[in-house]
Amino acid sequence: MTKKFNGKVVVVTGGTSGIGLATAKAFADEGASVFITGRRQETLDTAVKAIGGRVIGVQGDMAKLADIDRLYDAVQQQHAQIDVVFANAGGGEMMPLGAITEEHYQSTFDTNVKGVLFTVQKALPLLKDGASVILTSSTTSISGTPAFSVYSATKAAVRNFARNWILDLKDRRIRVNAISPGVTETAGLDHLFGGSEQAAGTKDYLASLIPAGRIGQPEEIAKAVLFLASNEASFVNGVELFVDGGQVQI
Repeated sequence: MTKKFNGKVVVVTGGTSGIGLATAKAFADEGASVFITGRRQETLDTAVKAIGGRVIGVQGDMAKLADIDRLYDAVQQQHAQIDVVFANAGGGEMMPLGAITEEHYQSTFDTNVKGVLFTVQKALPLLKDGASVILTSSTTSISGTPAFSVYSATKAAVRNFARNWILDLKDRRIRVNAISPGVTETAGLDHLFGGSEQAAGTKDYLASLIPAGRIGQPEEIAKAVLFLASNEASFVNGVELFVDGGQVQI
């Protein structure tokens, strides 16, 4: 490892599984002090052990502002500044237009939009000038998917946060970029498709539509996040980086 994040402080929300877990581990392996969040304490404890290095887990739901405050209180107890925020916590369920309920709409927007907004806003007093913020969007930000309109709308909103926040934060030289994964091998994907057995056939079909010929791995998304957070991306600002095997480029 190059330890390129040695001495850096990194916050990863939704860091207990999938892309968040892989990214938190990648940051820790590169020497960062990492704070992760998760809703369930047991899962959070398991993730902390799996990540290793200098990592602290803070239980919380990023759709709740009090939980976000508790996250940054925990950071501030040990560090004066934050170098990287990866606002990754999010999720959604498939729901066709005729079946969408107010509860489904509210919970999806609270988690994916409200949570991202206030995760970044409440980090501002601690964010170092010249820091990097990465938001988790999705290929659904530009590509239609049946029965996935509410989730897709939230991810389009997240992408547009990056466009606007680079203007709000330009005087502090804080870069904001969005990462948009394609179909990625995670437990959340299996849950979305109705369990591992049913998901296997769906994933095989989706892989056939991807020019790379396969679905992605969480570690591949993590590498892209670390690039956006690094000095190598010092002139990359406001972009939506698709890590999808070419899926939405055709």
